[in-house]
Amino acid sequence: MEKSTVDQVKGAFHEAKGAVKESVGQMTNKPELTAEGHDEKIAGKVQQKVGQVERVMEK
Repeated sequence: MEKSTVDQVKGAFHEAKGAVKESVGQMTNKPELTAEGHDEKIAGKVQQKVGQVERVMEK
């Protein structure tokens, strides 16, 4: 599998995992978990974009 595809898949996974953490943190009133989830969700989005840029650069 190409590195760009791996980055996109991992990014999507981190984004989903971060969204779950963020939601759980909000439901349980734990601001640190909410913040951690938000950060992970943003990092996942960045990783997906890196994969997209790599795919464009491969062509």
